[in-house]
Amino acid sequence: MNRLKDATSPYLLQHADNPVEWFPWGDEAFAEARRRDVPLLISVGYSACHWCHVMAHESFEDEGTAALMNERFVNVKVDREERPDVDAVYMSATQAMNGHGGWPMTVFATPEGHPFYTGTYFPRQQFQRLLTGVSNAWTGDRAAVLEQGSKIVEALNERSALPSGPLPTPDTLARAVRSLAGSFDAERGGFGGAPKFPPSMALEFLLRHAAAQAAGAARDDAARDDAAGEGSGEEAGATGEAAAAMAVHTLEAMARGGIYDQLAGGFARYSVDADWVVPHFEKMLYDNALLLRVYAHWWRVTGSVLGRRIALETADWLLAEMRTPEGGFASALDADSEGEEGKFYVWSPEELREVLGEEDGDWAIGLFEVTGTFEHGTSVLQLRQDPDDPERFARVRSALLAARAGRVRPGRDDKVVAAWNGLAVAALAEAGALFDRPDLVEAARRAATLVDELHLDGDRLLRTSRDGRAGANAGVLEDYADLAEGLLALYGVTGEVRWFRRAGTLLDAILERFSDGAGGFYDTAEDGERLFQRPQDPTDNATPSGQFAAAGALLSYAALTGSARHREAAEAALGTVTVLADRHARFAGWGLAAAQAAVSGPIEVAVVGPAGDPATAALHRTALLSPLPGLVVALGEGDPGGGDSGGGDSGEVPLLQGRGPVGGEPAAYVCRGFTCRMPVTTPAALLAELAAGA
Repeated sequence: MNRLKDATSPYLLQHADNPVEWFPWGDEAFAEARRRDVPLLISVGYSACHWCHVMAHESFEDEGTAALMNERFVNVKVDREERPDVDAVYMSATQAMNGHGGWPMTVFATPEGHPFYTGTYFPRQQFQRLLTGVSNAWTGDRAAVLEQGSKIVEALNERSALPSGPLPTPDTLARAVRSLAGSFDAERGGFGGAPKFPPSMALEFLLRHAAAQAAGAARDDAARDDAAGEGSGEEAGATGEAAAAMAVHTLEAMARGGIYDQLAGGFARYSVDADWVVPHFEKMLYDNALLLRVYAHWWRVTGSVLGRRIALETADWLLAEMRTPEGGFASALDADSEGEEGKFYVWSPEELREVLGEEDGDWAIGLFEVTGTFEHGTSVLQLRQDPDDPERFARVRSALLAARAGRVRPGRDDKVVAAWNGLAVAALAEAGALFDRPDLVEAARRAATLVDELHLDGDRLLRTSRDGRAGANAGVLEDYADLAEGLLALYGVTGEVRWFRRAGTLLDAILERFSDGAGGFYDTAEDGERLFQRPQDPTDNATPSGQFAAAGALLSYAALTGSARHREAAEAALGTVTVLADRHARFAGWGLAAAQAAVSGPIEVAVVGPAGDPATAALHRTALLSPLPGLVVALGEGDPGGGDSGGGDSGEVPLLQGRGPVGGEPAAYVCRGFTCRMPVTTPAALLAELAAGA
């Protein structure tokens, strides 16, 4: 029976025609397992997962294997991207039982959902033996199986939450830099060995820390020690230099390696080697949104030409390849095409000569380091140095893109995930403002509008949609937090108060429905579906942890509103960072970035003046170009009287209240904790005030 045909998940739809009688996750599957008195077989994966495809072809499309599954189990297919909560609880069990996890994840569970045997990918013959063995154990030694499931659930639920501590201090952040330095690959960039994942959240922290130290160094020693709040003397300067060096080396190495698509832009999920050469070829929205923002911030901190190029190419790739007809952004591009991983992206020397001709082909072979070391004599393209002939490079690149367009493209998972679209909204809005690209801001606005109008019902957020139809799965903490982060960034760029207002609604929902009562947050709402464990993971993974994302958004909102409630909640949630900073800083990057903003203030800038006035725009752009950690910008027409004087936004954005133009001229107010310095009316004066207030 085809129970997946109406799914909004492309991953589930990939399995809709399997001979396996799949159930989607839900009450029907559990009821059927109880009725038949058989275990659940829960298979968790996602559409861009290479080994998920392999197991599907080997086992789930095989009539004999499917018959065994159907006879002895109730089979449940789960898209981990739609149900991260289900994935999280069973991944905890898988890691506890096996010492490692991964996808596809294979879980055998009681009809109550309690796992008793878990694994990942199994080749067909091994999988068939496993199916028989588990079924025999269920029928022949039921008591032992049930006891195993109960013990696992009990052990997982007894795990204490990660301890918390006080709000991170400047010394905490300096220790985190030293912790990151301890695992830094000074030769190749990045942290640790192979495989290497883009450390987006840690890079954001390092750039913020470097910017904070640079701001302190720009003042005289006495003023820095008294006012900067960032440490002092040579030690503070040293951590700033170390942070900048690690960030720059990693950003450059990734941009020049095979993990980056040198023709069309966009980053692959990770590199299987330590040199960033051989990618695992799927491209994920969340990676590229995070990296777009980090590369734009690299340019903002240092003026890097490479950072600007990579940011803009990644933004253009998002618009060209990932935008959906409804205005949102799709989840992922597959690793495979024509049944082969990476086939769309790799080239042989002969192919380059065929497309480009002998002379340009040989030049491209050397430039892109195409040595034929992959399967079938192919290579991924690298660009370890800038071409000596930019016009020739542009011609070659255009020809190769045109030739590649004729290949079979990887599949696209076109579901819209609220959290990842929130990350894209933040990145595109900021990049559009920094690089004077109104089309990027408009793309951010369209994505925000889609999620706002389709995924939200009051303060209830649905995680996914597809083809303009919302899915049924409730949003989790990262959806609320990342979307709030994106909407606050979009408000800061556009001054459109609807985004500020909606962010406040989302953050209030977090405080009311996700709190653990001890300063942290659960990953699911208190009134959501009850699993055997309520997931709570404060550490970063491929995306910022929900807790750290919530802390960052709460901090920004507090800076715009003066709300002690939101500020205190942010600081409490950041207590975990203090515990992680010394030994596990790699898994707390987003929390460290938020903590750096908290330690630095963050600085608040109110820009007031008529919309469309060039003087207002100049002040606004100056504020947005500041690299000060976590700086927030409020934009409106101003409210010199302290109430809503008809300017529109000032009555709803407290940072604008009581602040108006000066002498009829647009003005900017630099504040910290709602205590403001004297307003200024020129970009040069605003730069001076930002330097003095940092």
